[in-house]
Amino acid sequence: MRTTLIATTALMGLTAVPALSETIGISIPAATHGWAGALNFHAERTVARLSEANPDLEFVLTTTSDPGQQVSDLEDMVATRGIDALVVLPFESEPLTGPIQRIADSGVWVTVVDRGLAQEGIENLYVAGDNDSFGRTAGTYFADTLDEGAKVVVMRGIASTVDNERVAGFEAALEGSGIEVLAMDHGNWNRDTAFNLMQDWLSRFPEIDAVWAADDDMAVGALAAIDQAGRTEEMFVVGGAGMKEMVQRIQDGDPTVPVNVTYPPAMISTAIEMTALGLTSGAPMSGEFIIASELITPENAESFYFEDSPY
Repeated sequence: MRTTLIATTALMGLTAVPALSETIGISIPAATHGWAGALNFHAERTVARLSEANPDLEFVLTTTSDPGQQVSDLEDMVATRGIDALVVLPFESEPLTGPIQRIADSGVWVTVVDRGLAQEGIENLYVAGDNDSFGRTAGTYFADTLDEGAKVVVMRGIASTVDNERVAGFEAALEGSGIEVLAMDHGNWNRDTAFNLMQDWLSRFPEIDAVWAADDDMAVGALAAIDQAGRTEEMFVVGGAGMKEMVQRIQDGDPTVPVNVTYPPAMISTAIEMTALGLTSGAPMSGEFIIASELITPENAESFYFEDSPY
């Protein structure tokens, strides 16, 4: 499945500049799961928001569910659209590294988002969430909230560098807390897998005080299993990424979902805006822009709730 959006856009708030007739290509995964759906929502919203300030700056947005199709999209952007800059979230790191390297070598400015390439130093700008901060923020909440001797279970994502960094941050925050991790296994960032995993843990452990699900889709699966087992009053679940459903539950004061941790899909907006600003203003934009995670609480949940977002 692939969609393409072409719009005339510009960075809001820029002063008038000479006609540039420059084009920014944006290539991201399709909305095959919640976080990617929100990524698409924010990308499209950013294109719309930037559409009035500079009619000489064009955006070409493509989405794909396959790394091979993403490579084809990138080649088409270069051959038929003559892009001057590229904002790309690689569907997979390895197969996209070579094609993106060739685009960068041709003189196109490259911004890579979230998923790094297999080789360092190719991109001009890297925009991503902080995975260590993601895990550490959740772990700190557990350490501050739970008593010594509390029992928790941990749902990891897909085996990857991202997952390793998140878990390392979580474990570092728990050091010295006296909290016992009963079990830790991969839920693969998938609701059904998480549901089955949580069912297994509920049958094995008569006492569980809290669950860390390192992604909100897994948190949904865990919560469904807990509800089905009639054990909602025994434990709370902390997920991550700011799914609309989770933020709403925090706003409603649901004790089962007291907080959440951000890993904002809106980072695509940051990447697009920084790239556009670099093209139109000459401001230095190269390097890394890493977005630390924040704890979503009842006090600040309103600012993290996007009613129109699919996620």
